[in-house]
Order: sequence, then structure tokens, then C-alpha cells
Amino acid sequence: MEVVPLDSVAEVAGLAADVVEARVRAEPATVLGLATGSSPVPAYRELARRRAAGSAPAYDRVRVFLLDEYVGLPEGHPQTYRETILREATRPLGIPDGQVSGPDPDPERLPGAGQRYEEALRAAGGVDLQVLGIGSDGHLAFNEPGSSLASLTRIKTLTEETREANARFFAHLDEVPRHVLTQGLGTILRARHLLLVATGAAKAAAVAAALEGPLGASCPASVLQLHPHVSVLLDPDAASALRARDHYRAVYAAKPAWQGL
Repeated sequence: MEVVPLDSVAEVAGLAADVVEARVRAEPATVLGLATGSSPVPAYRELARRRAAGSAPAYDRVRVFLLDEYVGLPEGHPQTYRETILREATRPLGIPDGQVSGPDPDPERLPGAGQRYEEALRAAGGVDLQVLGIGSDGHLAFNEPGSSLASLTRIKTLTEETREANARFFAHLDEVPRHVLTQGLGTILRARHLLLVATGAAKAAAVAAALEGPLGASCPASVLQLHPHVSVLLDPDAASALRARDHYRAVYAAKPAWQGL
């Protein structure tokens, strides 16, 4: 795991965009996993800015898989995660809508939705680069505390803390769905490169627990400690509770330029 404390949200967004662009330049038909949430949005906007400026790679062959999806919202609702990713990331990058896949929340097909999504991910050859955020309680995707570290895509019930955190996207807390389909922690670990982006003081305790605390279901994001290729990009607030923050800075500063993330 490589932890990179940076000096601003803009630096986090810029470096995250560098990682995505490097992957797409190396493999134009790459498979990206994209997360919703507030922390990745500046990176998506930086990618879109670069494309508008004419300096970006071509994204027309890229395939995208979502981490999760609400259950109970009508198709096309602006707060579904598919619509959010289309709006914030894939359409600005020129990725065709038909190349964006997410878990299927259709009520009539819900019992087999997790298995179908696992099969779709395998059929695509797996995710090359998975962008991740982290919840203030340490959840990863919608794997809340107590989730199995080997879990696969399935339906989950959201905690009230998570629903309250997401209520800012809805007119009222009562409109926030109580269930989601989410990739499991075991599913996420199959991606070849995990890129965790975290910003803001509200994420500091969860970041410290995930990166420097014990491995366990009480902090689902601690499962990142098991993956061979994880890059963690943090702004000063999100990094503020890390005991080894200065060490991480020194290691990154001394890294050979050719090595990359």
C-alpha cells in the first residue's frame, strides 16, 4: 500500500487524474471501476477539464463498472448512481452510455442481481483500475461495518449514519433508499489496482483506522491492507489522524520518478 499525503484537494484530484490517464494510455480498452461520493468528484472534473483542453487520451473504448446502486429509485432518477456517474464522469469523458454497467436494481430481478453482476465483471476480464472513496464509518462501497471481508456483490441495508450522510442529495431523509446493491469487499479486491481518494476532516478517523488500524470487519476499508497494489491519495484534513503521516510524505518524496503509482 502506498499512502500519499498531499497539500490540497486540487493536488489529490490532479494526481488521481494522472493515474487514470496513465492507465487509459497504456490500455485504451481498459476497464475502469468508478465510485460516486464527494471525494472522487474533483478528480472526475479534472479529467473532464483535460479532455476539453485537448490533452486527454481517447476514452471511447473504455468500459466502466459502478461500485453500487440504490434499490428503489426509478430508472433515470438523478440520484441513481448510474445517472450520477454518467453526469459527473463518463459523458464528459466521451465514454458511450452503453459501456457503463451497474448492478441491476429491477425489483423483479433483484434476487439474482448480485450473481449477474459478478458474472458481468468476470466476463469483462475484471477491473483494471478501481476508484474508491471511504465512508466516515470506514465503509467501502456500501459494505458497512460488520461486512464479511470475503463478501461478493449483494443487497445491503444502509445504516442510519450512511442514510443521513447521503440525505444532502435528496429533498428529505425519507427519500433516501434503505437498500443498495453493492460490490462486496472480496469483489473489490479482485481489481488489479485500487485508487482510494479521501478528502476532508470527516474522513480522517476512518482513513487512520483503515490504513493503520487492525484488519477487521469493524472497519471494512481495512481490507485494503490485503491488496498488493493500493494507492491512497489524501488531502491534509483526511491525513490528519495518521500516525506515520510524515513517513508517508518522505517515502513519496524519495520515490523514483519512473516508478509512478
